[in-house]
Amino acid sequence: MREEFPPVRWAVPGLLSEGLNLLAGAPKLGKSWLSLGLGADIANGDPALGGIEVERGPVLYCALEDTGCRLQRRRRQMLAAGGRAANLLTLETACPTMTAGGDAVIVDWLNENPGARLVIIDTFEKMRGATAPGISAYAADYAAASRFKVIADTYGVPFLLIHHVRKQGAEDWQDLVSGTNGLTGAADATLVLQRSRGQADGVLHVTGRDVEETDYAMSFDPRSGAWTKLDGPAGDYELGDTRADLIRLVRDYPGSKPADLAKALDKPAATIRKTLARMADKGQLRVTPGGAYYPPEPSDTPGDPSPVSHLSLSHSTPSDQGEHL
Repeated sequence: MREEFPPVRWAVPGLLSEGLNLLAGAPKLGKSWLSLGLGADIANGDPALGGIEVERGPVLYCALEDTGCRLQRRRRQMLAAGGRAANLLTLETACPTMTAGGDAVIVDWLNENPGARLVIIDTFEKMRGATAPGISAYAADYAAASRFKVIADTYGVPFLLIHHVRKQGAEDWQDLVSGTNGLTGAADATLVLQRSRGQADGVLHVTGRDVEETDYAMSFDPRSGAWTKLDGPAGDYELGDTRADLIRLVRDYPGSKPADLAKALDKPAATIRKTLARMADKGQLRVTPGGAYYPPEPSDTPGDPSPVSHLSLSHSTPSDQGEHL
C-alpha cells in the first residue's frame, strides 16, 4: 500500500488505456476507418472522435488486411476532408505473426519510439500466430492474446487489437466477439462496434478493468471516413429504421403524441421524444406547440385528428425490437 504507481496512460482518455484493448465488429462496417482515424488523431495530438483531447505521440498501425494503395486512398480521403498529415503515424501492411518474429518487430518499433502512444493490430487473426498442439480453444485464444498483452504491459503502451464478431446474435454484446472467452478474458478492455449497414448512427460498447462500462453513441461520415462520438447516451439515438417507422406512423396518424408513438413501437418514451425532436429539427416531421407531430409536407395542416390508439398501432406496426443498437 505504500508503493507509488504511475498514473494510467491513456491513448484516448476514458476509452483506450494502457494494456490490451480488443475492438470487435462486423466486417466492412468501419472498424479500420475508426482505427486509422484514431491513429492519425493521436499522432497529431488532434481531438479524437470529434472532441476527446489526446496526448500527441507515435502510433504504429499494422493494417494487415490492406494494401498500400488502399491505405493511401483512405488517407487522401481523410486529408481532402480537412484532416492533417500525420508524421508520427507508422503504417505497415505486412508483419510476421507473433510466433514467427512479429513480437520482435513490435518491440523494435517501441524501442525506437520511446514516447509511443498506441499500437494497432488490424487484424488480430492475421498476427496471432500458430497454436500449440493439444491445448483447448480457450487456452489457445488466451495465449494468443497474452502475447500482445505482455508487450503492452512491459512498455506501458495501449494496444488495440481489431477483431471480428460472430455471425450468431447474443443477448450480451461481449458474447458477440468471435472466438472463446479466452480473448476477452486476457484483454484489459473489450469494445464492440455495432452499426446497421447503410446507417450512419451506431454504438460503441465498452467495458474493461480501467474503463467505465458504457455505450457511446457514434456517427460515421463516409465522405471523410471519420467516426464521431455523439453527445448523450447511446439510447438517445435511434437507427434509421425506427425513424422510418415514426414517419410512417405520423403519416397514418397525424397529430400523434410521443407517448402514443412510443407505445406503438414498444420503445422508451424518453428516447422516442428525443428522436422526434431531432427529426423535427431536421425537417423530417412538423411539431405543433402542443407537442403533436405531423408529416413535413406543408399541405398537411393540423386539423382535429382522432386520438391515436397505441393498441391499434401495436397490431398494425411491426416492432423493430432487437434491431436497435
